[in-house]
Amino acid sequence: MRSPCRSFILSKHDFFLDKTIKLWKISERDKRAEGYNLKDEDGRLRDPFRITSLRVPILKPMDLMVEASPRRIFANAHTYHINSISVNSDHETYLSADDLRINLWHLEITDRSFNIVDIKPANMEELTEVITAAEFHPHQCNVFVYSSSKGTIRLCDMRDSALCDRHSKFFEEPEDPSSRSFFSEIISSISDVKFSHSGRYMMTRDYLSVKVWDLNMESRPVETYQVHEYLRSKLCSLYENDCIFDKFECCWNGSDSAIMTGSYNNFFRMFDRNTRRDITLEASRESSKPRAILKPRKVCTGGKRKKDEINVDSLDFNKKILHTAWHPKENIIAVAATNNLYIFQDKVN
Repeated sequence: MRSPCRSFILSKHDFFLDKTIKLWKISERDKRAEGYNLKDEDGRLRDPFRITSLRVPILKPMDLMVEASPRRIFANAHTYHINSISVNSDHETYLSADDLRINLWHLEITDRSFNIVDIKPANMEELTEVITAAEFHPHQCNVFVYSSSKGTIRLCDMRDSALCDRHSKFFEEPEDPSSRSFFSEIISSISDVKFSHSGRYMMTRDYLSVKVWDLNMESRPVETYQVHEYLRSKLCSLYENDCIFDKFECCWNGSDSAIMTGSYNNFFRMFDRNTRRDITLEASRESSKPRAILKPRKVCTGGKRKKDEINVDSLDFNKKILHTAWHPKENIIAVAATNNLYIFQDKVN
């Protein structure tokens, strides 16, 4: 949500005991006022009996300062960890999703929400899947999708009923029985779902791949991109160290012609949908220096290692890029690597 003079951002708290949502006001300041009448420049109040003249405060330039201040808190609506927040195209409502429920909020009302999806069974022992992500359609305010731990996506229309327990469309890729293994259900769990800016497609991220779906075809994705297929032989060790449960996000560029998602060793992957070319880049302190050019990286699985290649056995699984974002109009990306945020811009003259 943006206006000429201010912008807002919704955030979810990841604390297990504080399942709240906050609306923050983001503001920028590059000037400060000096010459107050009732207080000194250091902020201390002046003695009113010593004020003998009226001063007109003046604005002076200062270093740009970005401030975030909480404006509203939406609480007491989720029992489980919140995994998704999505603002509606009407700019008045938004949804929040946890493992079993999706709630619809109004941005001006903080003390109540409407439950629009509830998959909690009467007996929790009968639970077979959980909600992993949800998002509103970018243009149709009545349509949203949510994904599940079984690798399925449901598209719902709020015009059908108040409780969207019945989906309008069901997207699922048929499984190849010959490739089924103990890890099949785990790696097919969808960790993120994103509509394209045009609203024609949606993208899903599972553990090993990114898939692009046409909303008019439910039977299979129209595009599949392997993110780190070389990890398929490492699934056993990834299961033992819990990395197989990592939740990677994905995002579109402004024209929907390219997609991006994260991987391990602080690598992130980009795929060009027109040429089907892909590239692996690394987010590091060296590459984040001003005007530094990112060099493509490559992972080798065996044999003789070439220059600038890294062996799959040398990957650092503690360094992972789970969160990615692409500017809606410009070639500016942001990736979060552990406790660092990196922002990269396309080469400019």
